[in-house]
Amino acid sequence: MVPPSPFDPDSPDGGGTPASDDQEDLAAAWEAMTAELDSGVGADEALPAAAGASPPPTRVLSQNEIDSLLGFEEEHDGGAFGQSGIQAIINSALVSYERLPMLEVVFDRLVRLMSTSMRNFTSDNVEVSLDSIASVRFGDYLNGVPLPAMLSVIRAEQWDNYILITVDSALIYSVVDVLLGGRRGTAAMRIEGRPYTTIERSLVERMVHVILTDLGAAFEPLSPVTFRFDRLETNPRFATISRPSNAAILARLRIDMEDRGGHFDLCIPYATLEPVRELLLQMFMGEKFGRDSIWETHLATELWNTQVELMAVLDETVLTLKDVFELKVGNRIMFDATPDSLIDLRCGGVPMYIAQMGRQGSRLAAQIENPVERKSRRRNP
Repeated sequence: MVPPSPFDPDSPDGGGTPASDDQEDLAAAWEAMTAELDSGVGADEALPAAAGASPPPTRVLSQNEIDSLLGFEEEHDGGAFGQSGIQAIINSALVSYERLPMLEVVFDRLVRLMSTSMRNFTSDNVEVSLDSIASVRFGDYLNGVPLPAMLSVIRAEQWDNYILITVDSALIYSVVDVLLGGRRGTAAMRIEGRPYTTIERSLVERMVHVILTDLGAAFEPLSPVTFRFDRLETNPRFATISRPSNAAILARLRIDMEDRGGHFDLCIPYATLEPVRELLLQMFMGEKFGRDSIWETHLATELWNTQVELMAVLDETVLTLKDVFELKVGNRIMFDATPDSLIDLRCGGVPMYIAQMGRQGSRLAAQIENPVERKSRRRNP
């Protein structure tokens, strides 16, 4: 938009003096340009004509957008699992550890076992589910534990190390309400600002013992281990079982009892899993922890149908390299074998059977007497 000229071309001096009637038109044009700049319409066309006019204001991010960019969303209830933005990029670079495929199988087995044991423990309809599995720093996890909560320190005897089970307040009050005869259809009452009572600690400890029994049964096909309850803490500072910078596996499981329930975290440091790390690195095939019965049957069938070559060794002797080089045409090598001596049947150089030499028609034959024992397969000359 180009404003009208401030000079009147029809004036007597040839357009050199401003026209008084055009002053009002000029003021109206500038007001129209200002209104367009404020509304954002035609701003690109008005900027060249508006000398000295301020540029339109830039868009400012809100606090929620800044928190989402940095990864500090408070309303997200994911804890260590709900990382996003720059924080997720930093943590993915610093906490990048190897995956343990068999550990996922163990946790799936734990969910199935707990669905039955927790139903028997509470005499209620219980549903157990696995929310997620992640690798975190142990110190970051302790700092992010929502309080109040109960932290159970567990000792793995065969692995000579500790694991941590954290039960959140929602699950604590739900279990206490169910075991003490609370009404169905009503949410568990949660009273903040007070420590847990002895009855609540005892009931939660009983539930932890049920979890430990199922956890030991889940690891049994892979590596037998006994989990012993050590102590129950309510302050994360007193539940330090590893260095803050060490890596740990964090599995979050959810327990739902109709309209009540909560979740508990199973924190296992990588140092605790070190004795069984090689076993946890295996790939899972089938329901037998790394074994595929269909493939085993097919492989066994093909092996039984494989043709092998047996070599009959009448006798053998040992010569020095000097004697071998001195051999000439017509020299004789004497063996100790007789017509009645037993021979060895070998497959790929490995003694398999002891046989008797004979003749079947016009062909030489060997009659197997007995198999060679494993300890005596390597014969001394």
